[in-house]
Amino acid sequence: MNDFLGNNDALNAERRGMRTILVIYVMGLTFCCGLLQADAEDLSRLFRSARDSVAMIRATGRDVSAGGEIPFQETGSGVLISSDGKVMTAAHVVQSVDEIRVEFLGGDAVHARVIASEPAADLSLLQLDQVPLGARVAMLADSDTVQVGEQVIVVGAPYGLSHSLSVGWISARWAPNTVYRRMPLAEFFQISAPINMGNSGGPMFNMAGQVIGLVSHNISKSGGNEGLGFVVAINTAKRLLLDKKSFWSGLEGEILSNELSDILNLPPGTGGYLIRSVAKNSPAEKIGLRGGTKLATIDGQSIVLGGDVLLRVEGIAAGSLANLIKIRSMLAGLKPGTPFKASILRAGRVLELTGRTTDAK
Repeated sequence: MNDFLGNNDALNAERRGMRTILVIYVMGLTFCCGLLQADAEDLSRLFRSARDSVAMIRATGRDVSAGGEIPFQETGSGVLISSDGKVMTAAHVVQSVDEIRVEFLGGDAVHARVIASEPAADLSLLQLDQVPLGARVAMLADSDTVQVGEQVIVVGAPYGLSHSLSVGWISARWAPNTVYRRMPLAEFFQISAPINMGNSGGPMFNMAGQVIGLVSHNISKSGGNEGLGFVVAINTAKRLLLDKKSFWSGLEGEILSNELSDILNLPPGTGGYLIRSVAKNSPAEKIGLRGGTKLATIDGQSIVLGGDVLLRVEGIAAGSLANLIKIRSMLAGLKPGTPFKASILRAGRVLELTGRTTDAK
């Protein structure tokens, strides 16, 4: 009997303990749910305050396919950063396109043009013809204070679905010229928030509603959003687009390897920049540069041929990324109307072209 009574006492004690644990669990779950609900409310409020500064960008350009030149549409995102209509976005969205239209939430599309660009950080600055009613200027943060682990939101137009929200955290930060060597001037945040085609150029906000970065790209094996997302720190954008003069060329192309230079019969030891496309009304078009016309495959690599090969600008060779950055910096430092010379290879002949700098702003 004692054993039996003893077992009952133990069982009752266990039940009392379980009830206590259950009460604590329910209280904790209620508390956690309250926190989650508060977080959801905070995110919703943050999104509503941020969305009016976010733009969807529709760009129209020309590319070369196996059938010849074809038009294409590029969709990206951007953020309004001044009351006179300046919008920051990603360079790869607008660098060599012919027409740019910008749409804010609930507003009509307005025309825009590129006034500054730095492809080596995937950054461009647009000027709107007019600022639509309801568009709001975003606040820019000091991104140097951002810490790994902070929660962030991204607002953009993935696959053309404008003003879509994604949420994540800062996973890492990368100093310039460490994680993505084709963009050596950019400091990057690595984020867990999903980003897709159409998010490029869109703003990333901190929980105070301030812009701390601009979406650049993701690295993914499948092409989906399960890869690593990279965002250019807003201090990089402020430094390269606002604090210093920047030059927009309107060119897109690629630096030729030594092997391709030999195949294309470039002068020995020169190297160069093979021009793929030239934006209408850009400084590159005004100086007379021409884009490619034929799509070819060399050693399994697709390449657009038929365009000019830029050899030198004001004596600076165009055969390396470092020198292309020097060329843009040099041209940006010239006064509007200053003449400059460019050497190109066209149809086997070296030609000298003369242009003049313009004041895009």
